[in-house]
Amino acid sequence: MGYRIAIVGATGNVGHEMLNILAEREFPVDEIAALASRRSLGSEVSFGEKTLVTQDLDTFDFSGWDMALFAVGSDATKKYAPKAAAAGCVVIDNSSLYRYDPDVPLIVPEVNADAIEGYKNKNIIANPNCSTAQMVVALKPLHDRAKIKRVVVSTYQSVSGAGKEGMDELWDQTKSMYNPTDDVPAKKFQKQIAFNVIPHIDVFMEDGTTKEEWKMVAETKKIVDPSIKVTATCVRVPVFVGHSEAINIEFEDFLDEDEARDILREAPGIMVIDKREDGGYVTPVECVGDYATFISRIRQDSTIENGLNMWCVSDNLRKGAALNAVQIAEVLGQRCLKKG
Repeated sequence: MGYRIAIVGATGNVGHEMLNILAEREFPVDEIAALASRRSLGSEVSFGEKTLVTQDLDTFDFSGWDMALFAVGSDATKKYAPKAAAAGCVVIDNSSLYRYDPDVPLIVPEVNADAIEGYKNKNIIANPNCSTAQMVVALKPLHDRAKIKRVVVSTYQSVSGAGKEGMDELWDQTKSMYNPTDDVPAKKFQKQIAFNVIPHIDVFMEDGTTKEEWKMVAETKKIVDPSIKVTATCVRVPVFVGHSEAINIEFEDFLDEDEARDILREAPGIMVIDKREDGGYVTPVECVGDYATFISRIRQDSTIENGLNMWCVSDNLRKGAALNAVQIAEVLGQRCLKKG
């Protein structure tokens, strides 16, 4: 016996991935609805071998549906998620709207699956920011062994994190470089993204950090441990899909790099590829379409007493968004909404 699932924002990048991953993982679905705004009404999307015609989100009745996976912005989520939750449909939200609500669990299944019981407070579960999701998967098993004091992370985030418009802008600007008559000014991003890097994601805050950097700090504390100190610099890079992170970790206790490597090899959701040779590491191009968070370049940090450095790469449309949401749905079904 399966579930009745609604995908909200089914025509977007993340919505497409949610449908693909539900099919790939053979999630027990009895009925599935692809929902979109009226301007996308009637569009077709794929679910395995099936073709779904999108329905109008504005008039959709969530009564009798088990779960709704939301892949729309905060404004639309604010309008429609409470309606779905009130109708008895559990919302798994990919926007930032509910991540910092103390009554809404923020879940990465490999890290804090037990917190999912908190969905009963509002019938809503939050999916973390893409850059946070892959990092905490790597931090948690190491934290359990040696307790993390401080994390310094620099991110290299792909344009797909900014949606289809971001991907189109990189593509169009790249093509324009080879045609001097074309001029593609920056619209989605603050500056030219082709052949460039931009140390600015989301809005600036009063203390000089960006909202993206603040999210990594707040979410790591909520998901892993509030005592961990985190400082982040988040950078947009001219990569279509796949986020990369250079992570420096300071522990309370000494952790040898070989032991850390062994711990990560055994940890759920992680693939360690760490050879000290040319190409013995993973780059974002290689992680696209994969479920795993890849860890490479694990090494001691000799500048502090108990420190490690590592390189972390993941498909941000998958683990950073759609895959994590589907994994939450799997845990929810197994633990809380059992059928049959």
